[in-house]
Amino acid sequence: MGSRFQISHPTVAIALLLGALSGPVLAQTTEERLKRGDTVIRGLNNGVPQSTLEGMRQEFPFLADATEAYALGDVWSRPGLDNRTRQLAAVAVFAAMGEPAFMKIHAGYALNIGVSEDELKEVIYMVTVPAGFPRAITASQTLSKLFAERRRAAPGQQQP
Repeated sequence: MGSRFQISHPTVAIALLLGALSGPVLAQTTEERLKRGDTVIRGLNNGVPQSTLEGMRQEFPFLADATEAYALGDVWSRPGLDNRTRQLAAVAVFAAMGEPAFMKIHAGYALNIGVSEDELKEVIYMVTVPAGFPRAITASQTLSKLFAERRRAAPGQQQP
C-alpha cells in the first residue's frame, strides 16, 4: 500500500480561509471597503452617488454601509468579471427573482456603461426560460419605463 497524505478538516478550513483572504480585493479596513464601494457606484452611475443607497443611509446607515462595503467594495470590485458582464448578470438575476426595482437600477447602470437596449431586451427574453413569462413580462414593463425615462431626460442627467 502506498502512503497516504492526510489533512485534517481544520487544516483544510484554515488553508482555504487563508487562500480566500489573500486575494487582491481584500481591504484592511471598513473605510477602504466603503471607499472602493463608492468608487464602483460612481463608475456605474455617471460619477454620482446612487440615490437608493443614499436614501437608505438616512434611516438604515448600517445596511447602507454593509451594502456599499460588501456588495460593492468586496464583491463588485473583484477582478473576475468586467462591469458589462456583471450588469447583464445582475439584470437577469433581479428579473428572474421578480425584483423590478433592483433590476431597473442595474439596467440603468448597464446603459450607462454602454450596454444597448436591445441587449437588455435579449436578457429579458432569456428570463422566460428559468423564471417564466410573468417575471419576464414584469421585467419588460420595467425596462420599457426606464427606456422612456432616459429618452425624456437631458443628456448627462440620466439616472438608473
